[in-house]
Amino acid sequence: MNKHHIALELPKVLDRLASFTSCEDAKEAALNLEPESNLSLVNVLLQQTADAHMLMAKFGAPSFGGLKNVNNSLSRAGAGSVLNMRELLDIAEVLRVIRSLSEWKDRNSGIVTGIDTYFTSLVPNKFLEDRITSAIISEEEMSDNASPALYDIRRKIRAASSKVRDQLDKMTRSSHFQKFLRESIVTMRNGRYVVPVKAEHRGEISGLVHDTSSSGATVFIEPAGVVEANNEIKVLQSKERDEIDRILFELSAEAGGFYQSIKSSYECAVELNLIFAKAKLAYEMKASLPLVNDKGCINLKNARHPLIDPKKVVATNISLGRDFDTLVITGPNTGGKTVSIKTIGLMSLMAMCGLMLPVSDQSEISVFDRVLADIGDEQSIEQSLSTFSSHMVNIISIIEAADENTLVLIDELGAGTDPVEGAALAIAILEKIHEKGAKIAATTHYAELKAYALETPRIENGSCEFDVATLRPTYRLLIGTPGRSNAFAISLRLGMESGIIDRAKELVSQENAHFENVIESLESSRQSFEEQRARAQELTAQAEAEKREAQQYKDSIEKLRQQELEKAQSQALRIVEQARRSAMALTAELEKLKKESESARDKGEMARRAKQLMKKGFAEFDEITNPVVASAAADENYKLPRPLRPGDEVIVMDIGKAATVLSAADKKGNCEVMAGTMKLRTPQSNLRLTEKTKQTKKPRNVPNKSERVFSPGAEAQTRCDLRGMNVEEGILELDRYIDQCLRLGLGELTVIHGKGTGVLRKGIQEHLRKSSFVKSFRLGVYGEGENGVTIVTLK
Repeated sequence: MNKHHIALELPKVLDRLASFTSCEDAKEAALNLEPESNLSLVNVLLQQTADAHMLMAKFGAPSFGGLKNVNNSLSRAGAGSVLNMRELLDIAEVLRVIRSLSEWKDRNSGIVTGIDTYFTSLVPNKFLEDRITSAIISEEEMSDNASPALYDIRRKIRAASSKVRDQLDKMTRSSHFQKFLRESIVTMRNGRYVVPVKAEHRGEISGLVHDTSSSGATVFIEPAGVVEANNEIKVLQSKERDEIDRILFELSAEAGGFYQSIKSSYECAVELNLIFAKAKLAYEMKASLPLVNDKGCINLKNARHPLIDPKKVVATNISLGRDFDTLVITGPNTGGKTVSIKTIGLMSLMAMCGLMLPVSDQSEISVFDRVLADIGDEQSIEQSLSTFSSHMVNIISIIEAADENTLVLIDELGAGTDPVEGAALAIAILEKIHEKGAKIAATTHYAELKAYALETPRIENGSCEFDVATLRPTYRLLIGTPGRSNAFAISLRLGMESGIIDRAKELVSQENAHFENVIESLESSRQSFEEQRARAQELTAQAEAEKREAQQYKDSIEKLRQQELEKAQSQALRIVEQARRSAMALTAELEKLKKESESARDKGEMARRAKQLMKKGFAEFDEITNPVVASAAADENYKLPRPLRPGDEVIVMDIGKAATVLSAADKKGNCEVMAGTMKLRTPQSNLRLTEKTKQTKKPRNVPNKSERVFSPGAEAQTRCDLRGMNVEEGILELDRYIDQCLRLGLGELTVIHGKGTGVLRKGIQEHLRKSSFVKSFRLGVYGEGENGVTIVTLK
């Protein structure tokens, strides 16, 4: 591992990444990740991680458990070797993982991602997986169903074994032999069934001796009567081993034939395991996808060092490379200077490895050819190098390697030697590296470097904020403000005599004192600016909240308007339908009068009746289609009994709604009223005052006489209630309703026959089936009456 990467603690991040992998190859790949310097490749790697991160959020992570490298076994199988049962089971497990990954993606195939190529390259092999798992139960046992021959052999072995045991059981239960036996049991020695016989009676039972006890008091004899049966078992067991070897050879050959497809699928699965491990690490770090460039521009928002406890880490903003190329960070010890430059370097390396960063959205990071760091104490006793010498050796190599595509990070530049010489050397080193075009972040305590940064273009001061009141650092990085040592303030707060502090201040040169005063003034101005900015942000947030609230109110008004519009449209449709029915009824009546006039003697009387009926029908039609206008016209001379006051109950005539007065009439005679949920302004002449003790009728709430006569009839003509009738009565009543519907031009009829025993329903439907006026019929559905009604469609 590169020593600069070690100094920036990249291996520790990769260790955490490796802990999220599921197989050894993926773990090794995680530990050996190397930062990429190609911008396009880095963007691809980051997008793969972001895609996996998104898929995990939507569908959960796929399982990689059981994934292991079986390439060696497959290679030997392809060369003709026979694999053992453990190796074949491992291959089956890898095939199961490959299949589960493919099925997981198929279930979530609606989203196109940058890692789809890996999923489509997976080649599931359910056939080979099932062949292995159905034949092999465990690494020591093969299933009887592995082949018909094996099943038959094992069946014969069980039968022969049962036969031998039965013979020996008879012997052990025989009173003649029991006195010769040590125990009345059947056991096995060398794979053959035997009985334990007392040594002194070994001659009483003829057979073969296979073993003796440790004391010599018992011998294990295979009786002569079962020798042949035991021999048969031995032969069958030999056949069983041969058949198992044959099955293993066959399975191994099949696995070897799929060597290339399984190997490539496994490699894709390992890559997927590594990508999803990156996504899991991103979840743990609450990371986001940064914007990547190759211009050396870094702008990290709310960056959190990934190796610091999330409960303790302080988010900070870090920028470099856009307005300045070199950042000189100053401030007290343990203030966070080293963490700041480590964060810059580590974030760069992580992004170049394809890892999402623990930063806020829209953060920027750059790729570099090299990230060089001189951080920490590298003194070497073996090489007789002091701390200063070891730093210089490292910095010399950094200067030689630095160019415009290099990020250089130096901690405590120029420390470990005489302050005057150290400061001068530090400035010279920064100048040299800056000339080469590298991006630099360095920490120091030297005041000379603060002044150098103030005076030199493209070089900026930075400091880690320190709270003198609490004597604690805040760990916030402040760009553009040089840091103060705060030595006098800290010593005074800790209890040192003020006289000593005053004397120390006298010993500080006037130039240094003036410089510190300037820094103090800058710090004061910065804090004031921070407060003003915080207030501005607060006001902006408040304005945004009010804007959202206003938008929500506007949306609610728009929604209410749409609802009222839909309500009005629905009411208009009902009015049109009612007018249509009245027109149909009027037409039917005119047709009836026409037929009567043909047989009537007094045709003048018939014509008069027809004219009256038409006049009455048109008046009713006008009442239905334009009820408000008719109502207003009928009451044109109405005058308010008194001026309207807020709270009065009124009727708005042009819409026919009750309302409450909100304000008295203005100079133009307009009043503001609330009608339901609508607030509107309307002329006072459009309002009618109501009395709480005497309700005023709304013009449109009570229908006229002809409407009351017609409406129930129109409703009755579409619903025929036959409940309580027998079949004959029901058919007569149904025919009458069908006749009325046909005369009125209605196309659909609802017959209510109830559920009951179903006799009436069956008779009615049989009649409908034969009727020449019926186009179709069906039982009602939920909400119509279900089996209790029949919906009839007429021709």
